Amino acid sequence: MLNQIHHGAPGGTPLIIVHGLYGSARNWGVIGKRLSENRHVIAVDQRNHGDSPWHDSHSYPDMAADLAAVIDANGGRADVVGHSMGGKAAMVLALAHPEKVARLVVADIAPVGYSHDQTQYIDAMQSVDLGAVTKRADASEQLARQVEDKVLQSFFTQSLDIAAKRWKLNLEVLKREMDKIVGFPEVSGRFEGPTLFLSGALSEYVLPEHRPVIRAHFPKARFARLAQAGHWLHAEKPREFEASLRAFLDA
Repeated sequence: MLNQIHHGAPGGTPLIIVHGLYGSARNWGVIGKRLSENRHVIAVDQRNHGDSPWHDSHSYPDMAADLAAVIDANGGRADVVGHSMGGKAAMVLALAHPEKVARLVVADIAPVGYSHDQTQYIDAMQSVDLGAVTKRADASEQLARQVEDKVLQSFFTQSLDIAAKRWKLNLEVLKREMDKIVGFPEVSGRFEGPTLFLSGALSEYVLPEHRPVIRAHFPKARFARLAQAGHWLHAEKPREFEASLRAFLDA
């Protein structure tokens, strides 16, 4: 079972938050707590991330099955929001188990394969001499040799267990399965429930040419964009992101 961080009191339809690649449930703590004012919110660590079990596979059908098990353990039906890799896992979940998903929010990703590769960040994390790390700043200093963006340095070090001298990411499996992660599996079916594709206006992950395949699988899809936000829209514009979620989920 995936590790879960619960916010708010159980009751009603819970909201499951599914993070993206190299992320964790902890990244969504502030948004989760704020949304829990009127609902039960469950942020999960996906497989091979955070405090969840490590596996040899990192495919979207497997990730969707993990999410289905979490929903089954929390009432059997949920609203689901997923960002990036988490959005792909959430889409596969909704297509494979539509009865388990009430409303779906897909944050800045489409059900398509992408040509970019994220293994350079795995190389950077693997290059860190963990034996010399006594605080996160030490790891950030080493990461800076390959990752210039200080925001990304801080993001990656949130998955560092300093006491245990280890990354809380199964880097070897993530690297080996990267083609699956940036791709999208052959799937059939349709999710007929309410669906919101929420994107950053500065991001190119969800393009107009993706809409036909989106509507083929999600015929009730609506589209919205957050101004002056990129791919990390929930971190760049957290209040606007939260407001968009509330407007859609509470409609």
